[in-house]
Amino acid sequence: MKSSLKKKIAHAVGKAIFEWDMILDKEKILVGISGGKDSQALLNILFALKKKAPVDYEILPVHIDAGFKDSFAKDLGQYVEQAYGPLKIEYKNYGTVAHSHENTENPCFLCSRLRRNRLFEMAKEHGCKKIALGHTKDDIIETLFINMFYAGKIATMKPKQSLFGGTLDIIRPLSYVEQKDITGFAQSLGLPEFKNNCPSADKTKRTEIRQILKTLYAQNGNIKGNIFRSLKNIAPEYLLSR
Repeated sequence: MKSSLKKKIAHAVGKAIFEWDMILDKEKILVGISGGKDSQALLNILFALKKKAPVDYEILPVHIDAGFKDSFAKDLGQYVEQAYGPLKIEYKNYGTVAHSHENTENPCFLCSRLRRNRLFEMAKEHGCKKIALGHTKDDIIETLFINMFYAGKIATMKPKQSLFGGTLDIIRPLSYVEQKDITGFAQSLGLPEFKNNCPSADKTKRTEIRQILKTLYAQNGNIKGNIFRSLKNIAPEYLLSR
C-alpha cells in the first residue's frame, strides 16, 4: 500500500474519532460486518488502531446473515477468525421476510430495520456501549439526497449518533474517508469482499443517487467536498422552516 494513502486514511479516521469523541477507554465496541469492503476495512483499521491508541477498547465483530441463498457467512467467519479473532454470526430470515409478498414496504427498508434492531439488542446483550458501522463520506452524502428526494426532509447519518437516552452510540469512524480511498485500501491489502447475495442489490434508491452524483462529480471536482462541508454550514434563515 502506498504510504500516502495509508496516512491519508489514518488522518481522516483519527480526525473523525477525535472530533466526535467516538472511542473512550475500556469500552466494548460491536462492529457490524457485512462482508463488503467498507466493513472489512473498518475492522482492519480498528484493530490496527487498537495497537497504538492511547485508550484501550475491546472489539466484538458481528455478522447478521439475512437468510438468502448462497450464504457466505461461514467463509466470512473463517476469514475473520484467522485474521482477527472470532466473528459472532447470527442466522436470521430478515431478508426473505422483507422480500415476501406479505411485506408491502420497501424490502431494503424493512430488512435494514430488522438487522439494525437486532444489532441494538446484541449490543445490550454483550455490554457494548458503541456500534461501529463502515459508512463513508460518500454514504453520508448519498443519504442526504435519498432523504430529500424520497422522504421530503433534509437529514443524513452523523459520524456519531446517541440513541436510547445516551445508553448506546452508533459511530462511523470512516465518515471523513472517501469511498475510492477505501477501495484502494482494501485492494492494496488484499482484503476479501464477499458478494452481496441480496436480490435487490444494485437496484436500490441509493444506487440511483450514486449514479447521479457520480455524473456531477465528473463535471466538477469540488462538488463532493462542497456538499459535505454544507452539512456543517447550515443557514436556517434561508430554509422554509418556521
